[in-house]
Amino acid sequence: MDTKRIEKLAAQIRLETLKVIHSRGFGHVGGSMDLADLMAVLYGEVMHFDPKNPRDPDRDWLVLSKGHAGPVAYATFGIMGFYPMAEAYTLNQPHTKFPSHTDRKLTPGVDLTTGSLGQGVSAATGAALGDRIDGRKNHVFCVIGDGEADEGQVWEAFHFAYAHKLDNIVFIIDNNGYQLDGKTVDILDHGDIARKAEGFGLYTQEVNGHDVEAIYQAIQNAYSTKGVPSCIVLDTIKGKGATFAEPKREHSSQPSEEAWQEAIAAAEKALREVRK
Repeated sequence: MDTKRIEKLAAQIRLETLKVIHSRGFGHVGGSMDLADLMAVLYGEVMHFDPKNPRDPDRDWLVLSKGHAGPVAYATFGIMGFYPMAEAYTLNQPHTKFPSHTDRKLTPGVDLTTGSLGQGVSAATGAALGDRIDGRKNHVFCVIGDGEADEGQVWEAFHFAYAHKLDNIVFIIDNNGYQLDGKTVDILDHGDIARKAEGFGLYTQEVNGHDVEAIYQAIQNAYSTKGVPSCIVLDTIKGKGATFAEPKREHSSQPSEEAWQEAIAAAEKALREVRK
């Protein structure tokens, strides 16, 4: 993997994610920004997809079960050429193709409609089973919030995937330690969430969610592990790269225009720095 190229892509995704949400003035900054490194690895190096044919039946699937992170997907898809980037700057506007939660009927590149937390995990697991029945060789990547993991059906899906030996699905837990109402440890403590996933029989790895090399290697390890589903726990910083959101680990943000401009300028600087 060309690490420098993927780090540049991650910085570009962060900048465009900010610009997408800024177009509305408020939105889910925290849980979108912390996924930029993952999205760069997936779409810059790992996944099979065709922007000109988003419904290619042999594509790899991305399911953002934490559907409120839609802006990072919209930024990534725009950069990858699914549509002109400027189209995503209509986030949550009337008649937009870019709602706050991902919708497969509206946005090219979105594989499953999500947003009701927990349900995307179940649907992604079903998609993986369907692909295996059809004899396809693709993979399904399902991104789950650590707060979302409060939902029982997340763990039921893990159990189902293990029982059916679905080694074509990779569950990815965004372990940023915060959810809508505060710290996950204060609301519903999962303890060691990686150990818990491993307890359901999943091949589980825990890595730095902002280290593109570590993410890439974890996915390669998952690919080479046969007969069981995989889970990658990404230890992330909520709001990573957003100057107004990262310090407070904000779930949703509505900063002043001055704060927006400061954050965008910082993201532009970060992109310039990684390009050197």
